[in-house]
Amino acid sequence: MSSGVGVNPQCLEAYQELKLGKKSKYIIFTLSKDNTEIVVEKKGSLTSTYDDFLADLPEQECRWAVYDFDFEKDDGGKRSKITFYSWSPDDSKVKQKMLFASSKDALRRSLVGIAAEIQGTDFSEVAHESVLDKVSRGN
Repeated sequence: MSSGVGVNPQCLEAYQELKLGKKSKYIIFTLSKDNTEIVVEKKGSLTSTYDDFLADLPEQECRWAVYDFDFEKDDGGKRSKITFYSWSPDDSKVKQKMLFASSKDALRRSLVGIAAEIQGTDFSEVAHESVLDKVSRGN
């Protein structure tokens, strides 16, 4: 089901900067005040840590995010996977959860090159170790 919400062109520009230009470490997306389009809420600088990223996820509000997740393989090889996050905390309002869930596909389809997808309802599900386990499988 689609909510009919559009994706602001700045979302795609920010994503291309992250993916191709490596100008930011992560992007947090939200709905505009009038709930008509998806907009960029924040971009994390290249020096941002995973903890900085988690601190920017609100405890009681839904968001989407893209994070350029770096990790090391057992053989010592470095890898990077662009990871899409659907953040829908248990404590967020039901109406907001429904709107974010029905709007996710519009954003997700427009972001080409996502390697992994994480659904988080609490911080344990988006903890570094949990995400590392998911993105490092099959590589």
